[in-house]
Amino acid sequence: MSLRPTLDFLLHQWLGVESLRSRERFADHSRETFDAVLDTCERIAREKYAPFNRLVDTQEPQFDGEKVILPQATHDAQKAYAESGMLSAAQDYEVGGMQLPYTVEASANAFFAMGSVSIGSGMLTTGNANLLMKHGTEAQQRVFALNEFSGRFSGTMCLSEPQAGSSLSDVITRALPDGDGFENDPLGPRYRLRGNKMWISAGEHELTENIIHLVLAKIPDENGKLVPGVKGISLFIVPKKLVDTDGQLTGERNDVALAGLNHKCGWRGTTNTLLNFGEGKYPVRGEAGAVGYLVGQPGKGLQCMFHMMNEARIGVGMAATMLGMAGYHASLDYAKNRPQGRPMGAGGKDASAPQVRIIEHADVKRMLLAQKSYCEGALALELYCARLVDEQHTGDAQAADDARLLLEVLTPIAKSWPSEWCLEANSLAIQVHGGYGYTRDFPVEQYWRDNRLNMIHEGTHGIQGMDLLGRKVLMENGKGLQLLAGRINATLERAIQIPELAAHANALGQALAQVGAATKAAWATGDPGDALANAVPYLQAFGHTVLAWIWLDVALAAHALAESPARTGRLGAMRYFFHYELPKIGAWLQVVSARDQTCASLPEAAF
Repeated sequence: MSLRPTLDFLLHQWLGVESLRSRERFADHSRETFDAVLDTCERIAREKYAPFNRLVDTQEPQFDGEKVILPQATHDAQKAYAESGMLSAAQDYEVGGMQLPYTVEASANAFFAMGSVSIGSGMLTTGNANLLMKHGTEAQQRVFALNEFSGRFSGTMCLSEPQAGSSLSDVITRALPDGDGFENDPLGPRYRLRGNKMWISAGEHELTENIIHLVLAKIPDENGKLVPGVKGISLFIVPKKLVDTDGQLTGERNDVALAGLNHKCGWRGTTNTLLNFGEGKYPVRGEAGAVGYLVGQPGKGLQCMFHMMNEARIGVGMAATMLGMAGYHASLDYAKNRPQGRPMGAGGKDASAPQVRIIEHADVKRMLLAQKSYCEGALALELYCARLVDEQHTGDAQAADDARLLLEVLTPIAKSWPSEWCLEANSLAIQVHGGYGYTRDFPVEQYWRDNRLNMIHEGTHGIQGMDLLGRKVLMENGKGLQLLAGRINATLERAIQIPELAAHANALGQALAQVGAATKAAWATGDPGDALANAVPYLQAFGHTVLAWIWLDVALAAHALAESPARTGRLGAMRYFFHYELPKIGAWLQVVSARDQTCASLPEAAF
């Protein structure tokens, strides 16, 4: 079973991506160039990624005391990805890019995530370089970002610390000016960093000539003390190996040392590291301290880093989606070929009758349909968000601002919803396989292990829930939420005209009203402690409402097409979501609306 027909439907029949060709930035493109990009990425993923997914899971990264050793397959895959041009696909022609719509870029990258998310592609490297193109100086862009886009360098994001975790206000990594005249370095004001960073994906390897770390650190005040909270956080470029102003390696190692590799449940093909900055293992000019270059203004580092963090959150959502999709395809293939049991009814009691394939059993169909509704719905959501990115960058002023606000509201959903429900899809894929699914003879157990990370990294459900209910639905006097409601209502107005979809349109209208009422009820006292005690149930209900909207909008596009198995499948998945999933929001929103304190108020001793 191929992913391509689903992508083609979503891109062309649903999102109408070819309409972007009317914009000057994309004028050189056509359906043929979009298809060529997808063809190339599908082929590379099929040849360089998918065959080695199990290999990189079993041959974990090893550190020999000097360097990290990864399988040759990982080197080959990364080389093929860089040579494809996908690292700079959305960039200007002038810097070697393709000026490809981000919607097409995201679709093309889906093949790699499905082939082997564990090998990885370029999410962090591209995000790192994109941040520098937005906030870096011309020299920083030329020396660091452009070499990342070419694949010569790779990139990371270094936020968390062992003692702070996700609480970025508690980071204690320090940055001190590197001698007299530090502010006049051509690559930016030069500092020396000292501290430790944890959970750094791709933090040490030999896949590229250099690794460009983007590091959050605090510059002490005039009394040598760190400013508490996030206001004191600055952002620094800290290369693994020092470079000159032409981007050439100087031959000197920066004072960044691998302290250890984390041994993970899944996603084992990518290193995950603890890094020590400035401990003196690799002194620069005889002095301990990692050399770093300030990005943007002092104390404004978190604002800069959010550019990369939000991009990464959508990337995590896509990774989760494609792991779910891989499990769905595997379990569908298994169900079509595995004979077991007999039909329900009188004939099912005849032991001499031939067995039927398990896809003929109603409960197996239920599990397959759940996976289809989760994974294809999540893919549509991620591509809708990608389309908003294109609108933000190339639409008129009003459309661009609307897209910005919609992305603010939808980003917590785009990250969290697939990471929860496509993980559930992976669990159902194991269940379809029965006992075989729990063995390493089939790939579905690895898909589940790989996907379990996605509910955690780039912000847990707790963080996303507080971001959504505590910030995003309130920002700019609730304008983003109002815009989203407007989009949902526009879909309802179209769907209610079609008898086959009218009942679903009414159900979605009721769900939207419930979410709106719960949002007001949560904040009725104005106390964040009351409102945010049930931020995750709110996130779940909000996410299910958004996915119901996405499915209804997709169903409108599918309904307009001629009868086919694909059309029947999409409309069936939509019905499943409305009948089996959307009703769940009532229980979630009940505790939100009541500002229920069962969890928040239970004393520690009671546990």
